[in-house]
Amino acid sequence: MNTPPTRQILGRTVQEWFYSLPVFTLLLLTLIIGTGEMVHGQLLKLGESMFGDPAAQVQYFMLRAEPTKPDCDANINVDAEIAKQSAGGAAKAGDDIDDLFGGDQKATDPAVLRKSVEQALAICKAKHALYERVIQHQTPQVKAYRILETSFFGLFQIGTDNRSLILLLMVGIAAISTTLSFHHIGIRPGHFTRDYLLQSASQAISSGLLLFSSVRYYQILKESGVPIEHPLLHYIWMVLFTVLLLINVKRVLIPVKSPHGDGDWGGAFLSIPLYAQMATVAGVYFLIKDHHAGLAIYINQLMELPSIFMNLGLFIWSGMLLKQSRIIDLIMDTLRPWSLSPQLLTYIVLLGAAVATAYTGASGVFVIAGGAIIYHEVRASGGTRQFALAATAMSGSLGAVLRPCLLVVFIAALNKQVTTGGLYHWGFYVFLLTSTLFFVASQMLRTQKASIESPAKALPAMLRLMVPIVPYAALTLAVVAIYEFALDTKLNEITAPTIMPVILLIILVFDKMTNKGKAELTPDYASHRQEGVERSIRFATNETIGHIGALLSLMTLSLAMGGVIERSEVMGFFPTVFENHWTAMAFLVVTKVVLGMIMDPFGAVVLVSGTLAPIAYANNIDPIHFWMMVLVAFELGYLLPPVAINQLLTRQVIGEEEVIEADREVKHLGFYRRYERWVLPLIVMSIGLAIVSFGPLAVIDFPQLAFLKDWFLHTAQ
Repeated sequence: MNTPPTRQILGRTVQEWFYSLPVFTLLLLTLIIGTGEMVHGQLLKLGESMFGDPAAQVQYFMLRAEPTKPDCDANINVDAEIAKQSAGGAAKAGDDIDDLFGGDQKATDPAVLRKSVEQALAICKAKHALYERVIQHQTPQVKAYRILETSFFGLFQIGTDNRSLILLLMVGIAAISTTLSFHHIGIRPGHFTRDYLLQSASQAISSGLLLFSSVRYYQILKESGVPIEHPLLHYIWMVLFTVLLLINVKRVLIPVKSPHGDGDWGGAFLSIPLYAQMATVAGVYFLIKDHHAGLAIYINQLMELPSIFMNLGLFIWSGMLLKQSRIIDLIMDTLRPWSLSPQLLTYIVLLGAAVATAYTGASGVFVIAGGAIIYHEVRASGGTRQFALAATAMSGSLGAVLRPCLLVVFIAALNKQVTTGGLYHWGFYVFLLTSTLFFVASQMLRTQKASIESPAKALPAMLRLMVPIVPYAALTLAVVAIYEFALDTKLNEITAPTIMPVILLIILVFDKMTNKGKAELTPDYASHRQEGVERSIRFATNETIGHIGALLSLMTLSLAMGGVIERSEVMGFFPTVFENHWTAMAFLVVTKVVLGMIMDPFGAVVLVSGTLAPIAYANNIDPIHFWMMVLVAFELGYLLPPVAINQLLTRQVIGEEEVIEADREVKHLGFYRRYERWVLPLIVMSIGLAIVSFGPLAVIDFPQLAFLKDWFLHTAQ
């Protein structure tokens, strides 16, 4: 982050007090909410096992509060009540027994009336008997336990009921911090004075449009006469955009000076934040259409599924905590005895990175967390800068289809036609396909001989280097076991956002305590790692804030861009039913790649779910097949201009100077070597996309491939 040095208060900068501490608290609260639900479920089970009495038909839920004594009369005289009701006295007196059991005041049949009164009396006696049994079980131990259980429930329930508020506060604080530090995502980062000036000017315009739309949205809701749900959220949006507007107007009037000079205007336009471009385009569109509240309406979709985006924040935090530990270094050490060629090493690294990508929620997060390590390890094995950059960009692409990737959960949440189980099942085969394609392509295009050390030499050395990893693995297994056996919660796509940060916090604490005073073990490219537990967690949280602000701002405005595409009815220019599913699939493939080029995955999924998915279903394309194609198409789009988000993040973590040097050293070579960091990922993902998109259609349409269809169906079962 490009944060200028500031004076410290009690050993912390002003920004850390006003941004890091609140966001750390909100992240911790999100973690507590997720874990609290698991813990409370176990508290209820424990309460039932300790205080429930099956013989007396008393369950713990009956003991969670003071019982209320039944107000019916269990000693009523049946004959007197019958006579009373027959005479109409009961209707006048309004006896509670009639209200309770709904007796017919006009009943004249003595047998029916007697049966009704006797049944009411039996029910009343049963209620009194149950009340007496519950009173007898209200022991001091029960009262003490229920205070603990209900207090715990109340604490996490407050957080559960206010997920949207927590998310908006987190996004707002992170967005302000990211704006102050010029950390928003652009085609290239700001470096010169004109870069910072155009960044501020574009954000001033976008903040003004967002503020205007938010105010108009609130006014329209207020004028409708219907009570506004969660008005506090509207106030926070308006305050956020006001603060962003003031920050950027001040920077336009008093420009930030760069020590590197003024720069040129052409390069400055490339540094304009992508979210600001989206906000301006969407805001102007809605103004032209006289839909002043449109921008605010679409960005408020962020509040519709707060858990998804809160979990993304936790995944980003997990990635930054991972970045502070040595665990990736230790794993990479175990591969060195094999003396692998750069291509073979990269293939193995990408397999591991795919799993890490799935467990950090989204492709960009892992590039940020582990991209620098992957780049330098590939370079150390003899790989060129261009190849290492390609590997780094690809490291966040292959795992988006694996369990427990958050994007798949998001797709299943929005589309009832698919389940996470089905998507993850076929996602595994898609992963095998794309990873194998990368290996084949890299081997075919390599310039040096493939090499591997003999197992007799490499295996013993590898086993020795695995010893330092054992404690980390044991801690991971211990945490997973505690959640599974103590809290009855398995590690899966639903629980991963809660469990992964806990695992990485514990690993980081262990790593810093065992590595204390051993700074020489930290390689030069990992100079961002801090000494000590507290400093490491604080630094990881600071980085998390920047990435939450940048990524969630981009995702939020992608929702607005999706609204523009949806309301412009541009999809109406294309047919909804094509002459065959091959033509339909070709159309869908192109549109998904284009969306991946300009939108973040979460915003694009919202748009696709409402506009393009129905076209696929109408053309007899299987929903799982369609969404597998979508995920691969998105990953291809993330590697393509004009945005190429994975390439942008690679440039961000590797450094502008290294990328410039990579281009400089191959400028005299052929086309492929000059553009290898772009071409190699595109070759792999394009072939993978073609196979995923049209392979199943070929199996369906051509009888000669029926054996493949049978194999697929057998595998799916």
